[in-house]
Amino acid sequence: MKASSFHISTLREAPADTEVISHRLMSRAGMIRRLAGGIYTYMPLGLRSIRRIEAIVREEMNSAGAIELLMPVVQPAELWMESERWQKYGPELLRLKDRHGRDFIVQPTSEEVITDIARNELRSYRDLPKNFYHIQTKFRDERRPRFGVMRGREFTMKDAYSFDRDRDAALRSYQSMFEAYQRIFTRMGLGFRAVAADTGAIGGSASHEFQVIAETGEDRIAYCPDSEFAANIELAPAPGLIAVRADPAEPMRELATPGKARCEDVAAFLGIALQRTVKSLVLAGLPSVSGAARPAGVGSPDSPVSDGTENPLSAGPGHHAFQSGGADAPAAGSASIWLVLLRGDHELNEVKAAKLPGMTGLRFATEAEIEEHFGCEPGYLGPVGMSPAVRLVADTTVANMADFVCGANRANFHLAGVNWGRDLPEPMVADLRNICEGDPSPDGKGVVAICRGIEVGHVFYLGTRYSAPMQCTFVDEDGSRKPIEMGCYGIGITRLLGAAIEQNHDERGIVWPEAIAPFAVVVVGLGWGKSAAVRAMCLRIHAALDAAGFDVILDDRDLRPGVMFADWELIGVPWRITVGDRGLAEGQVELTRRQGMYNEKLAPAILLERFRR
Repeated sequence: MKASSFHISTLREAPADTEVISHRLMSRAGMIRRLAGGIYTYMPLGLRSIRRIEAIVREEMNSAGAIELLMPVVQPAELWMESERWQKYGPELLRLKDRHGRDFIVQPTSEEVITDIARNELRSYRDLPKNFYHIQTKFRDERRPRFGVMRGREFTMKDAYSFDRDRDAALRSYQSMFEAYQRIFTRMGLGFRAVAADTGAIGGSASHEFQVIAETGEDRIAYCPDSEFAANIELAPAPGLIAVRADPAEPMRELATPGKARCEDVAAFLGIALQRTVKSLVLAGLPSVSGAARPAGVGSPDSPVSDGTENPLSAGPGHHAFQSGGADAPAAGSASIWLVLLRGDHELNEVKAAKLPGMTGLRFATEAEIEEHFGCEPGYLGPVGMSPAVRLVADTTVANMADFVCGANRANFHLAGVNWGRDLPEPMVADLRNICEGDPSPDGKGVVAICRGIEVGHVFYLGTRYSAPMQCTFVDEDGSRKPIEMGCYGIGITRLLGAAIEQNHDERGIVWPEAIAPFAVVVVGLGWGKSAAVRAMCLRIHAALDAAGFDVILDDRDLRPGVMFADWELIGVPWRITVGDRGLAEGQVELTRRQGMYNEKLAPAILLERFRR
């Protein structure tokens, strides 16, 4: 392929609306063009990388025994009513009516359609196991699309669905997909981690995310460098840091702390370690009822489903579980109120808190609710002498603290020397915090490190979450009818473009892994219009590499060398071969590796042999 007959459309500056490095570089390299918020045209360079990603995915999915089909983008509402998600999904679901007034949706995911296929096609145990997949356009009406292809409204996803006789067989299918995903991301040349994850809105009881490691990633991953432990921060168990509670050594006393509402400020004002303070957070939930569902967004079927890539670039599992109290919040007195205690240097894990037993619809309390139950403004709240209507729960570390400092439920005052059992009743205890760098690893094999990642794949064991309500059953060997056990497995195809760039770039532009680069090699001819020798050598090299199966492009645009070099460094083609009269006079061409910009001069024959290997 020649550049003069292709479409190279690079920009010196990124559009003003670009935010993250992948968005800027994809726009400058001419890979995407914005049509509307969160909706992009994939230009020829971008589409070539997408097709290479799809090819790897297809090869590994087929190798793992999955069968490709293609489900429609538009789906009838009736199926979503059967699964009980028509009303529960939320505003991200784009709904529409046809000319006859019938309800449809533009698919954000395909659980309903594939379950309908299975219940009509897989009738007997002899038809199982099966694994169907497709690569298809999805649409989520994101409130605030951003980060280019990382959190767009329209995107391409590979989603697969397994169907098995029982749980054991379903978990074998799950493991098969897990291993296929490891092969896929390894072949793409990406640095990634498979991490245990919360099952989130999709439901089920087993879940792993595949995270591309990048400093710009929104997800935080806890892992142990000395073991196999790795988990999304929302799921990682945080160990109690105090093995045995010490006996009280101080009397409880009230201290004036004027204007010191934050634990950091209180600790500095009192001259104590931040680890001796306890922060109080007030949460509210709907009144407990027998058999209440789990909070929306936290492993329940009541909330927006994950696409296997967490809605691309969502805030992670539990994103929909918590809200700030506002105009739509229940009036004071209508909700159950919880006081959650964390050590002053720790952060609340909203996913864990949302799973407190007996709770549903958990959110942060409104100022009116706080004032009603504590008679005090936030910043000075504490567990001593609070209303008996408030439920108290302490993180595992706080439960073993002694002589700690907390709010006095009086503005500008805190209590010091507070002890469990003596000054206030023993609390309910739960793991409520985010694990921290340096904490003991949950597997006991070292300490925890934290890195950032971009979720590009997600595998779930669903069980009968969809097969039961949609009556997707099979006849077993004994003649009984049973619900099919399901799993689902997603990869964000277009999102992988952004994630790969976030991990692989430098000051010049993109540094593509060769497996997913739009071209593997570019041949650049210096003085193309003036030198017949340059043209002949470029054509010879291009033909040899093309015949050997390389994705190669010949830059015959006859531009200044600096312009051509800057274009291909921005685009990120892994290898550049530069041919010029001066080099040919010495019997050499120049080979440049984009990663590290390593240069070497080689005889053309040696060059071709090197690439043929």
